[in-house]
Amino acid sequence: MKARRRLGPRRVVRAGTAPSLDGILAAVRAHHPGSDTAPVERACAEAAFWHEGQRRRSGDAYVTHCLAVAAIVADLRLPPHVVCAALLHDVLEDTACPPRRIVDRFGREVADVIAAVGTAEVSQYWQGGRAIMPVSDVVRPSREMAVLVVRLADRLHNLRTITFLARAKQLLKAHETLDVFVPVASAAGLESVGRELRDLASAVLRPVPSSYAVTGRLLTVCTLLLPSVQRARWQEEWSADLAEHTTGRARTRFTLRVLLGAPRLSMTLRRPSRRERR
Repeated sequence: MKARRRLGPRRVVRAGTAPSLDGILAAVRAHHPGSDTAPVERACAEAAFWHEGQRRRSGDAYVTHCLAVAAIVADLRLPPHVVCAALLHDVLEDTACPPRRIVDRFGREVADVIAAVGTAEVSQYWQGGRAIMPVSDVVRPSREMAVLVVRLADRLHNLRTITFLARAKQLLKAHETLDVFVPVASAAGLESVGRELRDLASAVLRPVPSSYAVTGRLLTVCTLLLPSVQRARWQEEWSADLAEHTTGRARTRFTLRVLLGAPRLSMTLRRPSRRERR
């Protein structure tokens, strides 16, 4: 029996960073020298076209999620056609893109992976404490393996940005991740992905200190002083900064600094629009 190759990203894109097409292309070229990356560039443009105007709950353009999922897949050394599928994994389900267009522009292989991503249940790859997918080399993954990796990458990025979901949904996603996604990732040899999924899901389920909840709500109130288009960005930045403070006193001091500086920040952010009106 052929031994399963243990997969793991050499460079993991963490939450708070913005994956770029250049970074994805660099990862593909590093892991697959001489491969044609033109389809990956076309897939990025296609995703941007169909997701134009769509926003995530964070306020970011939806295509940033597509880029993040593709970056995870590329770092896991999957071949270009799977990276294309990662970039386009939501176009059939969430946009008016005709399925035939994907077949014509990217081929049946990519289209089949995208279609399966939208319908496959991750739990189907796990039964009786073991993975039931075919053992496959990462360079030439089976369709099942390609679909699974895209699904896991999608869940990983969604967990990295889970703070923008309602608390009830956060808890539901966290429990599902620990019960299904983590065991499947580990059994499939994606141990680094499984570890990060477990860490992120476990963090969601940990009780939130009362002082942290209070300061977090105050920061949310502060964003109401800012222009609406800037609120999601500053909420994300302030929340990330708040998480770095480990004591209630430090969190309180940080929140007071934000409260005192929010009016001036608001004036600064609004100043360019005033000049434009003049």
